[in-house]
Amino acid sequence: MDSNDINRVQSSAIIPGPGPRPVGQPVQIPPTSSESFRSALERASSSSSTSEPLKFSAHAIARLQSRNISLSNDDVAKMNAMADKAAAKGAKNSLFIMRDTAMVVSIKNRTVITAVDAESMKENVFTNIDSAAII
Repeated sequence: MDSNDINRVQSSAIIPGPGPRPVGQPVQIPPTSSESFRSALERASSSSSTSEPLKFSAHAIARLQSRNISLSNDDVAKMNAMADKAAAKGAKNSLFIMRDTAMVVSIKNRTVITAVDAESMKENVFTNIDSAAII
């Protein structure tokens, strides 16, 4: 390539941009009409605070009935509030302990998976949980 070729390529293909950014100055990003990341995050986190109530799996209902465990509306309300707290802290599967009952709850699916009474809890190991809450 000779100097004429270089001049022709430089003049036709290369468009000079702004000079280098001074050290210590942040990059200026032009505003856009779309939603900012912060607003999207706040909207998503506020919508999760109005979460749906806990459901009980068929297995959990069978365990509650076979072990004569009864939960009041107040108990379920406390469990819902605790599920919201666990979700806010990033829990996926949590062990809820309420009086003499332990329940494994899928926080992500908002579902009580199983329930265990005090007698069945003795020498029992709970697996696949990442958090525990005492109600």
